[in-house]
Amino acid sequence: MMMKRQGLGLLRAILVLVGVSALCSVALGTRRGNASLDQRSNKHRHAGHLSMRRHKQRMGKEGQVLHRSKRGWVWNQFFVIEEYTGPDPVLVGRLHSDVDSGDGNIKYILSGEGAGTIFVIDDKTGNIHATKTLDREEQAQYTLTAQAVARENNRPLEPPSEFIVKVQDINDNPPEFLHGPYYARVPEMSNVGTSVMQVTATDADDPTYGNSARLVYSILKGQPYFSVDPQTGTIRTALPNMDREARQEYDVVIQAKDMGGHMGGLSGTTEVKITLTDVNDNPPKFPHSVYPMSVSEDKVPGEEVGRIKAKDPDLGDNGMVNYRLIDGDGINMFELTTDSETREAVIKLKKPVDFETKRSYTLKVEGSNPHIDPQFLAWGPYKDEATIKISVEDADEPPVFVAPSYMFEVEENAPEGTLVGRVHAKDTDVANNPVRYMIPRYTDVEQFFSINSEDGMIITTRPLDREAQAWHNISVSATEIGGHHQDTKVRVNIKVKDVNDNSPEFATNNEVLMCETVVPGKIIETVSAVDKDEMAHRQHFTFTLAPEVAHNNNFSLKDNRDSTASIYVLRKGFSRLTQDVYYIPIEINDNGFPALSSTNTLTIRVCSCDSKDTILSCNVEPYVLPAGLSTGALIAILACIVILLAIVVLFVALRRQKKEPLIVFEEEDIRENIITYDDEGGGEEDTEAFDIATLQNPDGANGFLPRKDIKPELQFPIRPGLGRPAANSVDVDDFIKTRIAEADSDPTAPPYDSIQIYGYEGRGSLAGSLSSLESVTTESDLDYDYLQSWGPRFKKLADLYGTKDCSFNDGDDGDDS
Repeated sequence: MMMKRQGLGLLRAILVLVGVSALCSVALGTRRGNASLDQRSNKHRHAGHLSMRRHKQRMGKEGQVLHRSKRGWVWNQFFVIEEYTGPDPVLVGRLHSDVDSGDGNIKYILSGEGAGTIFVIDDKTGNIHATKTLDREEQAQYTLTAQAVARENNRPLEPPSEFIVKVQDINDNPPEFLHGPYYARVPEMSNVGTSVMQVTATDADDPTYGNSARLVYSILKGQPYFSVDPQTGTIRTALPNMDREARQEYDVVIQAKDMGGHMGGLSGTTEVKITLTDVNDNPPKFPHSVYPMSVSEDKVPGEEVGRIKAKDPDLGDNGMVNYRLIDGDGINMFELTTDSETREAVIKLKKPVDFETKRSYTLKVEGSNPHIDPQFLAWGPYKDEATIKISVEDADEPPVFVAPSYMFEVEENAPEGTLVGRVHAKDTDVANNPVRYMIPRYTDVEQFFSINSEDGMIITTRPLDREAQAWHNISVSATEIGGHHQDTKVRVNIKVKDVNDNSPEFATNNEVLMCETVVPGKIIETVSAVDKDEMAHRQHFTFTLAPEVAHNNNFSLKDNRDSTASIYVLRKGFSRLTQDVYYIPIEINDNGFPALSSTNTLTIRVCSCDSKDTILSCNVEPYVLPAGLSTGALIAILACIVILLAIVVLFVALRRQKKEPLIVFEEEDIRENIITYDDEGGGEEDTEAFDIATLQNPDGANGFLPRKDIKPELQFPIRPGLGRPAANSVDVDDFIKTRIAEADSDPTAPPYDSIQIYGYEGRGSLAGSLSSLESVTTESDLDYDYLQSWGPRFKKLADLYGTKDCSFNDGDDGDDS
């Protein structure tokens, strides 16, 4: 940056000098394109003078003035150096007209782009100055219009004329790489000069003027691996055999410099990251030529033995390696697969190996590239070989049975201890230890068999029944004595041979239905037999009537000699009223060894049939029913019974819905009951004329009240001394006291006395409680004189209780109550 700033300062100094020389050239008449301004001015003066002389001659000769004025200056364009930073405005040029005699009567006017702001003109002399620093990259030229007018009245003296002020370029913009940084890829091992990519820089300076925009490319970083074309910016490889496996990425710096690369030019740089892409230029290689491995003889096929891998530094498909077994004495005992993730060759066991038979194997493995680049074919071969030596390790193996399975036969009903067969196993290890045998209990749950643990002899433990179980499938386990308790099991299938020990019997035990009208000689049934024993191809059954019915007059039997027999009717006239069931014993014989026979009973039931021998009924009960009652009559009788039962049930239900009072009341018991008492309120909480809660007996609120449906268990006699007053007694006080005493002493008595309404008048009353029910127990003299001051509502009570010696008559008693 410091060097760049110093270069820019030097450039500015040069621009100032160039600007000064340009100003001098403008003042002295330097040529650029057309004639210089000063020369034009001289021509203008000469032409002006010439015009003025001709004007005077014509006026002298003709005595008239020409009305058309000829313009005295001619120009195409002016030039201004950009970025000029001098102390004074830059003189662009000077305008002068032939009609200007220098007396100040002519005024020059400038209009157009930047007139008055960027460009100003001296209206007297016609000098044009640039007041601001111009940048060609912002605007390369300005179009202006000049005109000469009379100063007094601004009358145009000449038509307006356009001219162009061009901004002369200087080298003030460095080259720029607009698309950097760049990323490129090139295959490894590419030839020298292989094009990698092209970079392009731009310069904002004028490409048509000088060398400000002429760029030259060079490489600052990345040599000697790459080079760049100085004119086009194309990057190429500069070294042969660049190997990606040695170095994959390169950082290259490219510089673009203007002024054709000469000193004093501006420059710009960009970075290019170049990556070498992979090609298949490396064959696979096994790190070792021989790989030792081992496998135990107790391994099963499919288990892994070991892995090897060939190294290939190439990437992707170029580095892929295929493996195969090409030789070795273990090529039939082992197999090779490839792990898709790790790209390793996996050696697996193909067949079981035996340490006692063969203790080592050899395999030869080849690893090769499936994708070969023809360009590098001469660098091959693209494959490698390795040898694998596999040793077999000895293992304590379980015993091996000489047969994969066993099948024996034994007759049913054979006595306990009958020999079934023998199994044999041997130890295949070098030690050849003895073997012990046993039958796992889960294979012979009922323990029909046992085995000798030393020689493997299997015998029965009880008689076998073929009809219950024809086959017994058990297992025998063999364990090496003194080994690692490894066992081997073998399947033993035992068939129970059949013995003729089951008598034949009817195939079905269905009843035979026979019509009463059956005709003699008709076959009413064909019977067959079955035998639980195993049926042979030549085995058959014979049928005969039992001796006790051999000469009966009702039925006969004919053996069909095909293990079936037909039952015939010998007479007619069967009646189910006389006999509805017949039992025919039939003897069945088989031809087994030894031959067995059994007697089975055939049941024949007599039935009523229609004319087509269709059975209607085989029961005798309908004939016992009394005549005259049809089925419809029976249904009607049952319907009437059901209706009567429904009426009775409804009546009982309605009766149960009527609830009777549970408290015993005697209608004949006439008491002086207070039914309604409207005069006295129950205090502030009394909102009704009568509160039914006041009828509750305080003694029975938390106790037992007698019920109508419950008989009291205890009877409490009336206390002595509490005599019932006479019915015609006028002493109400004694009457009340007597009733209170009775109620207190008799807990089984219902609350008949309505005097209990005074037990509670409510809370909050100013009068408090008026009850005298506690007078019996308190034995205190209460003063009720204050009732006189309570008003007319308590007048009657005041008369009753206000004076101790009050007497009551019968009529008042009834009213006051």
